[in-house]
Amino acid sequence: MPARIKIGLIGLGRLGRVYGSYLAGRVANATLVAVAARHGDAAETFAAEFNIPRWYTSHTDLLADKSIDAVAVLTSTKSHKEVVIDAARAGKAIFCEKPIAMSVEDAQEMLAEVARAGVLFQPGFQRRFDPGYRAAKSRVEEGTIGTPVVLTSTSRDPFRPPLEFCDPSVSGGLIADMGIHDFDVARWYMGDVKSVFASGATLAYPEMKAIGDIDNAIINLTFQSGALGAVGLSRNAVFGYDIRTEIWGTKGSLQIGYLQQTPVLVMTKEGISHDAVPYFMERFEGAYTAQIQNFVDSVVKGSEPAVSGHDAVEAMRVSLAATASAREQRVVEVGAS
Repeated sequence: MPARIKIGLIGLGRLGRVYGSYLAGRVANATLVAVAARHGDAAETFAAEFNIPRWYTSHTDLLADKSIDAVAVLTSTKSHKEVVIDAARAGKAIFCEKPIAMSVEDAQEMLAEVARAGVLFQPGFQRRFDPGYRAAKSRVEEGTIGTPVVLTSTSRDPFRPPLEFCDPSVSGGLIADMGIHDFDVARWYMGDVKSVFASGATLAYPEMKAIGDIDNAIINLTFQSGALGAVGLSRNAVFGYDIRTEIWGTKGSLQIGYLQQTPVLVMTKEGISHDAVPYFMERFEGAYTAQIQNFVDSVVKGSEPAVSGHDAVEAMRVSLAATASAREQRVVEVGAS
């Protein structure tokens, strides 16, 4: 592989544009040479804005470009299987946003095709690249808090995404799409999950009932070690973006995350106030950049990526089990890997 790789980006939704802007100028040893989106005007407009040489309306046309070494797949979850399999067969290294598929069976089929092609594959779990989450992982491994026994994780969006994205047939739904980040770091810190019990409801956005999704959920986890966990998900944190995790151990605890974006307190006779984190781009900008840089570095060096396809599948098992639990109101065993 050359010291500088040529990358194609497939999918230009809200996250696709974020990654595209990073690849266009922030990522060392990478050149974004082509973009593809179903809506040609989106691809053409983005290519013109960031001086990208080529744009396509079909991912197959982009994959036919033999000069491209690697692709970043940022399409909707329901299309990941088709795009990733096509990319593997085209011999491209692949970065794919989470969840990598709509089912464990589809994910396993994708990874089997990746293995047959012998190409690098990395799923997108940017929290593993955030300085706070990485520092906490080091402290857990060093034994700073003793044996981890309880994990709590909170993920709250300030508003709901568009209904066409929330549709479970497109994204997998709230628990599968949003909670998968929490389940991934839960496994990272605490080990595999044995069982889940979830409750969910449509409480803030009644219009979501029409597409069959929920806007709030609470998921209780029991880990294989016997440790416990609780994940809270919400689409209606109207004050801002709220992502926090706490790990309780036998010798102490670790808290990750923050609510205040800038270090300024406004203190008047009416009270004391501060701002909040606006959204995911501000909270995890550095993590997204570090994640795609790790992918590029792995392609250049021929090394294993920091996050594996196995990690993606195991987080998906938890997500799907929790989704089933919320629907059926029962404890669901996650199942063996």
